[in-house]
Amino acid sequence: MNVADPLGGSWYVEQLTDELERQAEAVFAKIQEMGTDGSITSGILRGIEDGWFMGEIAEAAFQYQTALEKGDKKVVGVNVHDGGVDEPLEILRVSHEVERVQVRELSDRKAQRDEAAVQAGLAKLVEVARGEGNTIPPMLEAIRAEATLGEVCGALRDLWGSYTEPPRF
Repeated sequence: MNVADPLGGSWYVEQLTDELERQAEAVFAKIQEMGTDGSITSGILRGIEDGWFMGEIAEAAFQYQTALEKGDKKVVGVNVHDGGVDEPLEILRVSHEVERVQVRELSDRKAQRDEAAVQAGLAKLVEVARGEGNTIPPMLEAIRAEATLGEVCGALRDLWGSYTEPPRF
């Protein structure tokens, strides 16, 4: 809807809010219908397993891209006011030596940390993750013991495995 002053009255903002709420309620109802017991939680799980969420995201992305390419959707710098750069851009090139220095510093840091504390922190994280407890406190404990992000993710991946979204078109 086009109006002269979109914030000139609360009626317009209220109308937009009501429409957003109507659309959200329709999505929630659809998710709840997908559930085996009529609950929103089972609907969410079924939606993930069936790839419904990914399908909805893909459809929205397709509609957005189509509107962008047709010119119905305007994005500054993409399909309007997209004047190019007149001078060549300087590309940042990081030398291989910088990588070697970073790897060496990480190795040194790992060698100086208390490995027993790191392993204990990761073990506590896995123990909590097996149950229904909050994993954030043991995760922070492991990180404070200087466990790396890769080590934390690896411990959880070893426990839970990796999720791969089923392909859906």
